[in-house]
Amino acid sequence: AGTQQGAGTVQGKWVMRGYQADIDFNNTFTGQFYEERGRGFLAMRGQAVYVPDGVGTKPRVIGNLQQTPDELKALIKQNDWNQVHLIARGNTLIQILNGAVTSMVVDDDTKGRSLGGLIGFQVHVGEPMKVEFRNIWLKKL
Repeated sequence: AGTQQGAGTVQGKWVMRGYQADIDFNNTFTGQFYEERGRGFLAMRGQAVYVPDGVGTKPRVIGNLQQTPDELKALIKQNDWNQVHLIARGNTLIQILNGAVTSMVVDDDTKGRSLGGLIGFQVHVGEPMKVEFRNIWLKKL
């Protein structure tokens, strides 16, 4: 699941680009922020990241969260429901998974960031899979 900005037609009718909060079966990417069709990885699990303004600037880690990436990974429930709480307020993005902050981004890149857009739920191409979502709440701040 992830917040996305802008619809595209490059690889299909429902292709989106923008910020996404990843969840994957192997938990390789769960808990991090990625920008689809944009700047790529912004914050890995366990990181607080700052993205400065300017062409070609790279995100930089400004701190580590209270728990290590491995401790955060241990909180992810396999084959069970996980609670994901996303906060997107202005240029600050926070991902909370099962009650623990897993990643945070402060995005000051005025050309690269998005301050609005669409919300989408992504299913990757590949072998047939089952994806379920429930109790989805949206609160405008």
